Amino acid sequence: MERNQYDLMFAQEERHWWYVGMRRISAALLERYPPRVPSEAGCPPRILDAGCGSGGMTRFLGRYGAVVGVDIEPHALELAKQRKLSGLARSSVGALPFQDGTFVVVTSFDVLYHLNVDDDRTALAEIHRVLRPGGVALIRLPAFDWIRGAHDEVVHTRHRYTRDELVGKLEDAGFRLEQATYANFLLFPLAPAKRYLEQRKGTHESTDLWRPPGPLNRLLADLLSLEALPARGPGLPWGLSVFAVGRRVHPLSVTGASVR
Repeated sequence: MERNQYDLMFAQEERHWWYVGMRRISAALLERYPPRVPSEAGCPPRILDAGCGSGGMTRFLGRYGAVVGVDIEPHALELAKQRKLSGLARSSVGALPFQDGTFVVVTSFDVLYHLNVDDDRTALAEIHRVLRPGGVALIRLPAFDWIRGAHDEVVHTRHRYTRDELVGKLEDAGFRLEQATYANFLLFPLAPAKRYLEQRKGTHESTDLWRPPGPLNRLLADLLSLEALPARGPGLPWGLSVFAVGRRVHPLSVTGASVR
């Protein structure tokens, strides 16, 4: 990702409509599919934000437990430190520096799609490894390669995913699927038109992080937030992002017992 994109993220994560709505959808999924792990007396649940960027989601996750954030980009970690976050470390998502079964929740928001992630299957296997049995992973990625645009160029997109593709890779890594859904459903029809106009104009350097005026920004945040309810239930049939929740299967489930 270009360095200035981290600066934009840092500036926009608190109030930009996309981040506000995505936090609400993430909260709905985490609360609908919590970890099924025995609590440790006096210890908050341990959470890993794998690919924490400038730390906006890492701070949000603090409401659910003690969060560790890792990222491979030093500048991103410097920005995250400005949010007064502790527990930050430099690491690739493909080689996490933690023991097996360290965390009860692992999140990865718009990371596995990146050019710097050589193998998304290896990264998902690492996420599975550091989860405790009964723990959950919440993954979010950009959807549909056919709507790649100028923003994908500046954030170094390697690939955009379909729901079935993400589900298959989660299951191959050993996860039991709990939920998979698209998001940013309502604005999806506008994306092909925007990408077409970018191609007509020959735009190769652009960003989707421009924040509209206050009233419009709040309206868009409210519209995206409305998707939290269907996202945690029946799911949405298309969208600009795709979410999946996978659970590390408890050993007892091999013999027919359930952790849910």
